[in-house]
Amino acid sequence: MRSYRDLCGIARALDLVGERWALLVVRELLYGPKRFADLHRGLPGLSQNVLTQRLRELQDSGVVTRRRALPPAAGLVYALTDHGRALEPVLLALGRWGSPLPPLPGSASELSPDALVVALRTTFDPVAAGDLRGSVQLHLPGDAFHLVVKNGRLDAVRGEAAADAVLTTEVRTIQSLVFDGQDLDEVIRSGDATVEGDTAMLRRFIDAFNDHRGS
Repeated sequence: MRSYRDLCGIARALDLVGERWALLVVRELLYGPKRFADLHRGLPGLSQNVLTQRLRELQDSGVVTRRRALPPAAGLVYALTDHGRALEPVLLALGRWGSPLPPLPGSASELSPDALVVALRTTFDPVAAGDLRGSVQLHLPGDAFHLVVKNGRLDAVRGEAAADAVLTTEVRTIQSLVFDGQDLDEVIRSGDATVEGDTAMLRRFIDAFNDHRGS
């Protein structure tokens, strides 16, 4: 592995996670372990050979570990170590810094499910949210996340739990609702999404993102 050979803590951190794709691999593991195929699916621009190399480097650095999946799943999965999970605030800060920047030509038009949740957390606006408190269960194709808004903060975990509102749709539709200002009623009428529970709370949730307000 290449090194900056610089005593600065930033340089030492980049020695471990500064290679191209490394932090995006960490992003895909923030909300739980994944199999190799699932990681590759979330990073379609990354070749399998490079993914293998990055995973090996991140394991050598103590950021990622490989272990047996917990039942009822089977096979081997990759997961963040405690050292790797400590990168979460770093990634969220990078997301907040980068979200106002325009995408480069040729960028993918759809986020991975994990990247979507990171984008929601990094563009969540406590001022726009005001006194909003509640939870939203996202049902995505083959995935699910439980989002909780409380005290001006948005937290997320992978999986399902009782929620005030349940939104069943695709990643691209959520991008349109939150970041492009598409109307929720329109999305429901078109059949692109279904909503159960507190629709009014869900509307307030959708409005609590700075990109959505166009500021």
